[in-house]
Amino acid sequence: MMLRPTLVAQISDLHIKRPEDLAYGRVDTAAALSRCVDALNRFTPRLDLVVISGDLADTPVKEEYDHLKTLLAPLALPFVAIPGNHDERSLMRAALPDQPYAQPNGALNLAIVAGALDIVLLDSSIPGASHGLLDAGTLDWLDVTLGASATRPALLFLHHPPFVTGIGHMDVQNLRNAADLATVLRRHKRARLLAAGHVHRATLTMFAGIPATICPAPNHAVTLDLDARLPPSFKIEPPAFHLHVWFPGKDCGNVVTHLVPIGDFDGPHPFFGRDGKLL
Repeated sequence: MMLRPTLVAQISDLHIKRPEDLAYGRVDTAAALSRCVDALNRFTPRLDLVVISGDLADTPVKEEYDHLKTLLAPLALPFVAIPGNHDERSLMRAALPDQPYAQPNGALNLAIVAGALDIVLLDSSIPGASHGLLDAGTLDWLDVTLGASATRPALLFLHHPPFVTGIGHMDVQNLRNAADLATVLRRHKRARLLAAGHVHRATLTMFAGIPATICPAPNHAVTLDLDARLPPSFKIEPPAFHLHVWFPGKDCGNVVTHLVPIGDFDGPHPFFGRDGKLL
């Protein structure tokens, strides 16, 4: 039987505040998430899974996670989530008790099956810090998890990028032990993608021999300032999410990542008329 493509949507950096509060006094992150949930629900064909790659809350406090649950309730798709530097592990565990985290305390790592794919989420958050780190237990867990098969493709997600983007004030908050992660990935060739968040911008590079991406946000974007002319700042750019599509094939198949704008846009319009000729 032929395997069909698997569709995994990634959303990131939700930064949900208490009801009626705006992020940075300006951004309605709750309304942005509601628009995002609607876009995910309406997408065709139906998505197999939604991955939320960190910064679900903003401060964080319990009221923000309560609000988050209300906003996510209309999502008609299965989802998994890991924390970012704006999250708090115990509050997140309490808010999302059905998440299949690999251990009852500490890092919120998890691995699930999505069709022919293994989805592996790594908790790179450090309590009280902005930068990221994968602790020894997480790296050992990743090594064992990836070592469980040599043939099943795996997509990996974490919050902090393990590579430089050129945006200086974000790069200092990157994953601090990227070399340790690369060592594990090079031992296990079935990883087809490493997808991060944190920077609020769509970004693509290679890491440890595989494609590596950063997911855009549904709310605000970190300003693309590559020469440090500006203080840390954000812009209200078109919101979007990433759609990672795995196509079956030899050597664990292939992954293509699409940028999907959030919103209603004119179209679709036909290229060809009723006579079959190009318009």
